[in-house]
Amino acid sequence: MNRQELVSSPSRNTRTAAIDANHFVLTFENNRLASELFGQFDQNLKLLEARLNIDARARGNSVSISGELSATNQARRALDFLYERLQKGASVETSDVEGAIRMAVAADDQLILPTLERKAKLSMAQISTRKKTVAARTPTQDAYMRALERSELVFGVGPAGTGKTYLAVAHAAQLLERGAVDKIILSRPAVEAGERLGFLPGDMKEKVDPYLRPLYDALYDMIPGDKVERAITAGVIEIAPLAFMRGRTLANAAVILDEAQNTTSMQMKMFLTRLGENARMIVTGDPSQVDLPRGVKSGLVEALQLLSSVEGISVVRFKDTDIVRHPLVGRIVQAYDAQYAVHEESEHESR
Repeated sequence: MNRQELVSSPSRNTRTAAIDANHFVLTFENNRLASELFGQFDQNLKLLEARLNIDARARGNSVSISGELSATNQARRALDFLYERLQKGASVETSDVEGAIRMAVAADDQLILPTLERKAKLSMAQISTRKKTVAARTPTQDAYMRALERSELVFGVGPAGTGKTYLAVAHAAQLLERGAVDKIILSRPAVEAGERLGFLPGDMKEKVDPYLRPLYDALYDMIPGDKVERAITAGVIEIAPLAFMRGRTLANAAVILDEAQNTTSMQMKMFLTRLGENARMIVTGDPSQVDLPRGVKSGLVEALQLLSSVEGISVVRFKDTDIVRHPLVGRIVQAYDAQYAVHEESEHESR
């Protein structure tokens, strides 16, 4: 990384004054947006300091940043991205700051051609609907969102809290708004009830709602509530347990299968072979959280083994470092994974 990148700024509404190689001052044109960018009591700048080991001090609409050259440039790229987000009318929450930092650090870790300089500006994949715009918060999310645009069948697998289901629903909502598909179909295997839902009270929607609540939550985040209700009534958004996919051909639709680790091999094959003309399928799940009876092989695990090299299919694997919920969630997942690893190793040695 060279001096030229340090003193240049990708935003026309931001000025950068270099004091020396490890210290510069960023000045933002809009005082109100600068205040939102820095956060209440400068909490966003404090987060930058903690994550990047830099010193960031605000004064009015300017911030003085000092530290290691790579870290200060990461801070500048993150702040420029977040300021641009504010200019577009979006808000900046703590999770957005965390995401911008992750992406800025990842940009430095990426391999580049020897003749090219690193980009001075963050480029993060986004999903936009009329109600909300979602930007990638980790490199894996970025790869996932680009895969959703590129491939007709995408597997998003990994631990809870990585955004794989939320982003899948957001992408489906975006496709519906664009007119790229005519409907959204959301499905989950109702393992807890053995897919025998007759004993539950109410109509089909009321029977399966408890199993599909995370999908509903994401839908309401991306589409106004009244439009969601009208779309469900009109059949434009369809929500059904996996068992009800049998015998259908799903064309001109965005189809999401969530919690796919709880499908059997036959269920997974049945679902994947429903793919029709102009359809997009997204399969999400966590292979480490299988709730099937002991000895029953997960259809998701088998599909990943069989289909990962098939043309037209993308597989994106999330890790615990991609968890974008509360930071404690990532540490909880790591603790459980470590315990499972010890347990599996002891079982292997006892054989």
